[in-house]
Amino acid sequence: MFIELVEEDDGDRWRREFAGVPEEAREVRRFLRSLLAECAFLDDVLLGVDELAVNTIRHTRSGRPGGRFVVEVRWRQRDPEEKEGERVVVWVRDEGGPHEPAIPVGDDEFAEGGRGLLTLACTAETWGWFGDASGRTVCAVFAEPGCAV
Repeated sequence: MFIELVEEDDGDRWRREFAGVPEEAREVRRFLRSLLAECAFLDDVLLGVDELAVNTIRHTRSGRPGGRFVVEVRWRQRDPEEKEGERVVVWVRDEGGPHEPAIPVGDDEFAEGGRGLLTLACTAETWGWFGDASGRTVCAVFAEPGCAV
């Protein structure tokens, strides 16, 4: 395990690697909570990123024995002299898998699965992904309500 602070002029950025086991979803939440304790919308960040961590463990090779995934966080706090508000960007990098990240389309609103990315879409200002079957990164931007991203 490593935690790395990446120095930037425009906010703080951290990166940490996690084992691809279910217990690590809790550690992802602790990691974010320790970094973003003063974030005005921390609950949204925790809920959205928890869904990403769980999806990574369940649906990619990162969840196989010996698998790993990386969470990178960038926090730009509000600058009182600018119109732009507080923003948190989170990247979750996995070891790839057979399926692309997508919100399921269907009529069964009570289905047991498939709500992770829908939850992310409801908590994040925007989200997307890039990569292929050998490794993907899902990125989500969380922003202060009522402020420009």
